[in-house]
Amino acid sequence: MSPTSFQWCEAIAMQLLPILKIIVGGSAMIKDYRLEDFKNPYEGFKRSELGIRLARLQRLVKELDIPVLIIVDGWESSGKGYVIKDLIRELDPRTSKVQLFEHPTDEERARPFLWRFWRKIPKKGDIAIFDRSFYFSVMNDIKIKKEQLEKDIKDISSIEKQLFDDNMIIIKFFLHQKQKTQEERIKILSKDENRSFFITEADLKQNKYYVDYLNHFDNILQMSNFDYSPWHIMPTEDLKSASKYALGIAIDLIQKGIDIYHSKKIQGRGSRRNFASQDKVIENLDMTQCIEDEIYDKQLGRLQEEAQEIAYRLYTKRIPCVIAFEGMDAAGKGGAIQRLTRLIDPRGLQVIPVSAPDETEKRYHYLWRFYRDFPSRGNIAIFDRSWYGRVLVERIQGFATTDEWDRAYEEINQMERHLYNFGTLVLKFFICIDKYEQLIRFQDREREADKLYKITAEDWRNRDKWDQYILAMDEMLLRTNTDYAPWIIVEGNDKKYARLKVLKSFIEYGRTILED
Repeated sequence: MSPTSFQWCEAIAMQLLPILKIIVGGSAMIKDYRLEDFKNPYEGFKRSELGIRLARLQRLVKELDIPVLIIVDGWESSGKGYVIKDLIRELDPRTSKVQLFEHPTDEERARPFLWRFWRKIPKKGDIAIFDRSFYFSVMNDIKIKKEQLEKDIKDISSIEKQLFDDNMIIIKFFLHQKQKTQEERIKILSKDENRSFFITEADLKQNKYYVDYLNHFDNILQMSNFDYSPWHIMPTEDLKSASKYALGIAIDLIQKGIDIYHSKKIQGRGSRRNFASQDKVIENLDMTQCIEDEIYDKQLGRLQEEAQEIAYRLYTKRIPCVIAFEGMDAAGKGGAIQRLTRLIDPRGLQVIPVSAPDETEKRYHYLWRFYRDFPSRGNIAIFDRSWYGRVLVERIQGFATTDEWDRAYEEINQMERHLYNFGTLVLKFFICIDKYEQLIRFQDREREADKLYKITAEDWRNRDKWDQYILAMDEMLLRTNTDYAPWIIVEGNDKKYARLKVLKSFIEYGRTILED
């Protein structure tokens, strides 16, 4: 059969309506789902034909730079491998990849829950198929506490929403089967010496406590059936039919995603914003704060020793620490970082200088490159400039659209909340100098050979937009100052005062989290 476009639309229209509530979720997920009532709207098509259609769309999303994420989750022994093989069979392997997620490794357990998934998201124009996904841990933990489940689902919702807003097409399949079907498949696999390794304790446990897992899965599916990434329940009693369904849904949703992408292009990006605060954070700072040289020399060494002690205690208690430094050009971020880290053991410390994203980094969501460097338990990562570039330089220089940088405040808050939920100490230093002090430091850098590398034409261009940056910095400080990731504003006209305040703040917040 080689259906025309008209036949394709007619076939789908005739059969899709009765199962619409199944596709979009709602109250009927899997708990009350009658597998025998399912009618596959793609049954009349060959898998090879559907695979070719999907491959055509792959070439189109590559051309348009649209990333696609297909999540295949569900019961153990439900045919995930079978379905995934058909999904990827006709795709170009250069721009498509299957990622397997099962129990996290020791390295993955030592980092925030979403770390291992952010590292594997598809870049623009690529298709990634996740064999299991963000949901693997919560689905397999039938005794998970309600509070932890809600926290994990909230973290998952944040990554899916952020990726969706960044034009990623997200397709989620849950493979469903009867208890008897699962039992039969387990028996068949266990008798096959080449495939018996597929059977794990999880398969047997799910089958034994099928009803309990059914209720557990149904609860998770309802909690995570988001408008922007709904679940598609896929019966796998007949694996060939299931593959046709997966291919057909993927084709329809990718085409829909392409249409939405074109619609956004035609309509343009909106620029209307709700933020209306007139608070002047920077303008109200006391920039006369200073410290005498004698006091600085007396306190510096002692504070560095205390910072070293805090770092050792964080390591001992396996508490990760993320520190972000922001501020005006020439505010003294580098000098403050050097004094803070002077005595800290470098084996548990990493300082990450952040510059403009390279060509590879531009192919991913802007948060991707920062997740890569988040520390494992007990270690410290210091970012010399950070993810806040999205709402500062990318905003002012026009590297991000208004929609992109305006939604970044909430995206950043969610990311920092995720770090906090993992037990991370999150500190953010904003070192501030006034416009006259910046001019003095710029001129000093141009006069001194050892400092000449620190000043560029771009610094002067940024200075020309001083007022725009102050406005953006004020909004950043107001919208991203949270209890779990507070901004510590450092008056930096006096470098020595600023350096001691950074040290004192690190020690204070470190002691607080260690005492909790």
